[in-house]
Amino acid sequence: MRFWPSRSEPIETRDTPVADPNVADVDDVLHALWSGMASGSVAVSGAAALRVPAVAAAVRVISEAAATLQVRVMKRAADGTEEEDVNHPIGTMLRADVNPWTSGFEVIRDLTADALTRDWGGLAYINRIGGEIREVIRYQPSAISVQLDPHTAEPTYRLDGQIVPSSSILHVRGPFDRSPLTLAAEAVGVAQVMESHASSLFKNGAKPGGLIETPSKLGAASVKAMLKSWKLSQEGPANAGRTGILWEGATFKQMALTSVDSQFLELRKFQILEICRAFRIPPSMLFELDRATWSNSEQMGREFLVYCLEPWLRSLETAFTRALLTREERQTHRILLDRDDLTRASLTERATAISSLVSARVINPNEARGWLDLAPYAGGDEFANPHINPTEAPKAAETEPTNKEPVE
Repeated sequence: MRFWPSRSEPIETRDTPVADPNVADVDDVLHALWSGMASGSVAVSGAAALRVPAVAAAVRVISEAAATLQVRVMKRAADGTEEEDVNHPIGTMLRADVNPWTSGFEVIRDLTADALTRDWGGLAYINRIGGEIREVIRYQPSAISVQLDPHTAEPTYRLDGQIVPSSSILHVRGPFDRSPLTLAAEAVGVAQVMESHASSLFKNGAKPGGLIETPSKLGAASVKAMLKSWKLSQEGPANAGRTGILWEGATFKQMALTSVDSQFLELRKFQILEICRAFRIPPSMLFELDRATWSNSEQMGREFLVYCLEPWLRSLETAFTRALLTREERQTHRILLDRDDLTRASLTERATAISSLVSARVINPNEARGWLDLAPYAGGDEFANPHINPTEAPKAAETEPTNKEPVE
């Protein structure tokens, strides 16, 4: 069900700015706004930037990792302890479908991807009927927009040109007024130029270009015929390694590789590192494994969680808590993305850690079973050390056979 809010005030329009040598021209501002780059640069952003495999992998690894985490609505008790409110309707919605055509996984993934690639972040409309949230809709960027106050940064949201209250908008933003993709537009552009260069190189043939030298002067017709014959027999991957034939004493002189050409592969790897820096992703997450070893791979995975993914998870949690919970509910409830799936170790290490925590009476057996997605059992809420408080064994008289002959 879609709800179209009534227009509360006329749509604001931008006045023509006064000419000022210290202010950029309007056309330049609009060009930078819509293209994400300055005129004459190699910078690319938006859909064109996502065609660079390293950029697409960076956006996917962050957004999909955030969306795979279990969504929990936590309730804080009077004594300060927290437990999951499994019956809260918001948790049920985010774990299932936020509207008839979008799942909770998809809305978290897409809002995070929008925040990584769009300067205004990820925006979704919250449809309330009678104060109850019925659905969350992620509109296309052409339908929903945000404008920040130049002094207080207070946002003004519009849906199809109509102003809607901030309480009806779910907004996920990055740390700056520009997205990571826009800030790294030059680095992405260089990577795209290198891919275009590699495509042209192999399209025209795997061999570098060269010169055809002749001792005598040739006419225009002879030159065209010689070049046509050479191209037909030599250019293209299918003709690599074939023998060339020249006439009139002509010789072929192969051009030597320049320093840039000889280090082309190294330069392409460096651009992947630049993109990793822009998104704060360890290179191993983008399958750049030159520095990855068995000993440091686990550490790089932890760095990805702590320094890259964790700030985005906090941004998602606070945005969802602000938009989906009422002011009264925010006093006792919060929305949590459970990191346990990302920090889960092997079964042996996990069993050892759980056993140690139960023995130290940090958690009880039922809490440990909850970590393993197992049902609780009677008596499992007691904090006891099973190693020093074992269950009493059955008495010998009850277990030994009664027809045993006495020992003389």
